Amino acid sequence: MTSSLSGLHCVVTGGAGGIGRAVTELLLARGAKVSALGRSQDKLDALMADNKDTDLAAIACDVRSEESVQAAFASARKRFGPIAVLVNNAGVGIPTPDLATTDVSAFDAMFETNVRGSFLCGREAFADMKSGGSGHIINLVSMAGHKTNPGAPLYCASKFGQRGYNSGLADQALAAGIRVSEVSPGAVDSDYWGDREVPRQKFLQTKQVAEVVLWVLEQPAGVNIHDVRLEALAMFKK
Repeated sequence: MTSSLSGLHCVVTGGAGGIGRAVTELLLARGAKVSALGRSQDKLDALMADNKDTDLAAIACDVRSEESVQAAFASARKRFGPIAVLVNNAGVGIPTPDLATTDVSAFDAMFETNVRGSFLCGREAFADMKSGGSGHIINLVSMAGHKTNPGAPLYCASKFGQRGYNSGLADQALAAGIRVSEVSPGAVDSDYWGDREVPRQKFLQTKQVAEVVLWVLEQPAGVNIHDVRLEALAMFKK
C-alpha cells in the first residue's frame, strides 16, 4: 500500500545520526523525498553512501545559526521543492549536576540548539506550509520536558522551553490547517550518553522512536496528534 508520505518533501534536522537517521531511512522507505540536515559531514557522507539511489539530500547545517539554516533550507527547496514535513530532531544534552559550578557555555549550547534551533527551522518550514495550506511539523522533545531531573536541570529547562514553543506554534498553525505534534521519548540508546555508564540495554532503540514518529505522520488527513510520550518497559522492571 502506498504511504501518504510518498513523494512529499520531508526535512529532518539531526538527520544523519541517532533518531534522526532512523527517521530519515524510514521516510525514504515510504517513498518520501528527504533532506537530512546535520553538522557532521562524516555522518552525512555515510548516510548518503548507505542510501544510494534514493531521493535523499544530505545538507550541512548548524541549526543554531540563522544564516546556516536559511542556506540549508534554500538548498533543500532547490532540490525537492517546498517543505511538506519537518521533523525537528537536532538536540544537545549536557549533564549539569551542580548548578553552582556550571559554566554558562552548557546553558548556551542547549538553549541555542534545542529552542533556538527548533524556532529557526520551524520558521522556514512554517512559511512554506502557510503558502501551501498544509503540512506537518514534529518536534522531538523528551520526557525531560515533562519532568525535571536533578542531574540535568538545564537540559530539562531547554526541553520545557521547546514544548512551550511547540504549543505556541500549534496555536497558530492548526488554524491554518497545518499539523503540529511533539514526540517525547524517555532514555534512548544513542550518542547522547557518550561514555557514561548507563543501562543502554534497557533504553528505547532509535528505530522504535522513529517508528512512532512515522505513525504520527501517517495519521489520516484532518487528524492531529498533539503529544506522544514513550518509554521502554524494561526501565520499570526490577
